[in-house]
Amino acid sequence: MRALVLFRHPCRHVPGAWRDRRSAGRGDRRPPARRHPRRPNEESQLIQVYSWATPNGHKVHIMLEECGLPYHAHAVDIGAGDQFKDEFLAISPNNKIPAIVDEDGPDGKPISLFESGAILLYLAGKTGRFLPEDVRGKYETLEWLMFQMGGVGPMLGQAHHFRIYAPEKIDYAIKRYTNEARRLYGVLDKRLGQHPYVAGDMYTIADIAIWPWLRSWKNQGVELSDYPNVQKWFEAIEARPAVQRGVKVLADARKPLQDDKAREILFGATQYARR
Repeated sequence: MRALVLFRHPCRHVPGAWRDRRSAGRGDRRPPARRHPRRPNEESQLIQVYSWATPNGHKVHIMLEECGLPYHAHAVDIGAGDQFKDEFLAISPNNKIPAIVDEDGPDGKPISLFESGAILLYLAGKTGRFLPEDVRGKYETLEWLMFQMGGVGPMLGQAHHFRIYAPEKIDYAIKRYTNEARRLYGVLDKRLGQHPYVAGDMYTIADIAIWPWLRSWKNQGVELSDYPNVQKWFEAIEARPAVQRGVKVLADARKPLQDDKAREILFGATQYARR
């Protein structure tokens, strides 16, 4: 059985189930700036991130970079089926990336989390960053985070799938999801014509959640210039140094889909087996 490929920090002891037998590259990220209180032993307690270079993975990588939290990125190769292995399912029972393990949890004990939105909220709470403290601002951010989780991600993902990856071109599906993608871009364009950021005047986890999904606008059947407010916002987020670092995390490990086996793992019966 193929071993789960991890990126291991030389000074970090990874629990037995996660030990890597093969070096796949450097996954440690140690941002130069820290904007949260230190704990005496924090340098040895990197957040363990089990992820891949996809929009949902990018969200968490960007958030960690923005917050200045030290972390260790482990590659979960979804094209090879790493997401179905028992050691990953132990922390992500839905067999989806990303997932994290933070040994310095809220009660001083380890905590594991899956679902990118939950991870963004956790990291915002841990650092006190990118989520407004006032009640109104908090809920405005949460509604746009849910807009991404329930709409932008699923619908843009389906548009991308039926336009690019589907083994047969289904006109109804392509039109349905492309039209919905364009509608969602229109919602964002209207919002961003009223505010500089998605949730208002502050850069938040809502922006961090949505931006990675718009990077593939061409594959979604969208012309970004048709949405000038979105384009302006997109380019502003893209220019942020932490965002540029975040999208590079694990990017070298990801390869284009090249064989039927990988496609079957991602889109065939393997994906839907009960575990």
